[in-house]
Amino acid sequence: MSKKKISIIHGPNLNLLGEREPEHYGNMTLEDINTKLKERAGELNIEIDIFQSNSEAEIIEKIQSLTSDFTIINPAAFTHSSVAIRDSLVAKKIRFIEVHLSNVFARESFRKNSFFSDVAVGVISGLGPEGYIAALNYINQSEKISR
Repeated sequence: MSKKKISIIHGPNLNLLGEREPEHYGNMTLEDINTKLKERAGELNIEIDIFQSNSEAEIIEKIQSLTSDFTIINPAAFTHSSVAIRDSLVAKKIRFIEVHLSNVFARESFRKNSFFSDVAVGVISGLGPEGYIAALNYINQSEKISR
């Protein structure tokens, strides 16, 4: 069996984790989260590609270039505003899990609206960095990852 290939996309301001609103996002840095993801992917024999950008255009270009079996995306603030990122995921027929570090449903009302949730395989919200690990574990167990 060939190695599963997973892309992980982190959206805007996630590069500020560890210093940005720790009451919502915790104290781990994005580098800490990526290290945990690489460790878990290694244990599962999954190849991962990790990308972060504060630019909507760069995220769209990344999505359009994906050749992975599955994607984990934290669109961050673009969750509530980017039809363009959504359209690129749909156009490329990318199976993805939407992940949010904080519980978006326990926050400001505008954060409850997502342009991604209805086309995602699943949504994980409020589990902090463990949400990414849960998504990776699900993908590992999923036998229906073909595009």
